[in-house]
Amino acid sequence: MSRVNRSRSWATHLETGFSIVIMSIWPYLQKIDQTADASFLGWVIASYSLGQMVASPMFGFWSNYRPRKEPLIVSIFISVAANCLYAYVHIPASHNKYYMLIARGLVGFGAGNAAVIRSYTAGATSLQERTNSMANISTCQALGFILGPVFQTCFAFIGEKGVTWDVIKLQINMYTTPALLGAFLGILNIILIFAILREHRVDDSGRQCKNINFDEASTDEVQAPQGNIDQVAVVAINVLFFVVLFIFALFETIITPLTMDMYAWTQEQAVLYDGIILAALGVEAVVILLGVKLLSRKIGERAILLGGLIVVWVGFFILLPWGNQFPKIQWEDLHNNSIPNTTFGEIIIGLWKSSMEDHNERPTGCSIEQAWCLYTPVIHLAQFLTSVVLIGIGYPVCNLMSYTLYSKILGPKPQGVYMGWLTASGSGARILGPVFISQVYAHWGPRWAFCLVCGIVMLTITLLGVVYKRLIAFSVRYGRVQE
Repeated sequence: MSRVNRSRSWATHLETGFSIVIMSIWPYLQKIDQTADASFLGWVIASYSLGQMVASPMFGFWSNYRPRKEPLIVSIFISVAANCLYAYVHIPASHNKYYMLIARGLVGFGAGNAAVIRSYTAGATSLQERTNSMANISTCQALGFILGPVFQTCFAFIGEKGVTWDVIKLQINMYTTPALLGAFLGILNIILIFAILREHRVDDSGRQCKNINFDEASTDEVQAPQGNIDQVAVVAINVLFFVVLFIFALFETIITPLTMDMYAWTQEQAVLYDGIILAALGVEAVVILLGVKLLSRKIGERAILLGGLIVVWVGFFILLPWGNQFPKIQWEDLHNNSIPNTTFGEIIIGLWKSSMEDHNERPTGCSIEQAWCLYTPVIHLAQFLTSVVLIGIGYPVCNLMSYTLYSKILGPKPQGVYMGWLTASGSGARILGPVFISQVYAHWGPRWAFCLVCGIVMLTITLLGVVYKRLIAFSVRYGRVQE
């Protein structure tokens, strides 16, 4: 449907805005401020999700009572300004790292418009159209996740020095070009909003429904059906969505240190191979989401959500170490990079630090500083790859089904605030997931880490079983539409 297609480019822009600079943040941070350490890097990365978590309910509330153009334009303008600030953080004489922190936080704040996009899609589609439209948006987000690192890799050829536009003191190099592209895409999206976005709202049956947030109402419009939203189902979906995002965020974080410990990969190898794996997961997600659109018509969203959680649980269960073969032990001094004291930023720093040192002089394998390396069996490569495939199937399915069910439970009433809280819960998960896994993995190793993850997923499956019968569409609950 054309009215929903308008939100696809904005969804793609959201994920591209996050991933397009992620691989270059650390070297850029070191370049502009020598006082920045690994702990501060963690804050810079987390600031995006913090900003989104704060902004999502605000933009959602705004979209409930005013034309959706307003919060969309304002939020994208904030992202454009923040990306421009990111390109100029080298200018101040001091405290440059704090300017970068502010810039990334504001980019995340602008990304809080995800709640507006989802609420618009929910209000512009009938129950029969909802899953297909939400899947299209998720597919575009997956494409944005893939394209971000691809753009970053292409811009690496510009080099660290690049060129300088003296008139406006703008350095165009491998660090600033991704942010400038993000700003350009934001301006393009603002133009598209002015040119083609029209307010549109239907009820669950697809009939034109009167909007409370704009004045253009035809005489044949009907009022939104009255009734109470099932708050238990709302809370349950928020918890489910939090866990889904939590699980994938910790998986993204742990993949690099895990592969370096288990397979004695150098940091260069880990960056290359794990980057390929994550890109392949994005491609897999696109394929899965296209298939889910067809499958949901036959078995329903609840069953697919349950199946996706089971697949994720199996994926992490397969990651549990078994057998008598142990990883290669790294006996050499690690130059104060001991793992037990690592923070979120110090684990992520492994993605970039290798570019500063000769990898032939750095030891590889599982660090002797991690006591669990001596008694924890290796996770075989076949185990790891099988797990990656299963998690790559389960995550996009659970992600899509969570907010599709959520939008149906809320019904035809304005969903901005509720969608804001859902987006905020996902942002919180992206902050806490890396912190959780980095600490558990560092101190107790993969066996305890993945056992705890399996336990969390099992509790989530239990929660889904308890509320399963309540996860029905608003109109179905009140007997206005047949399920």
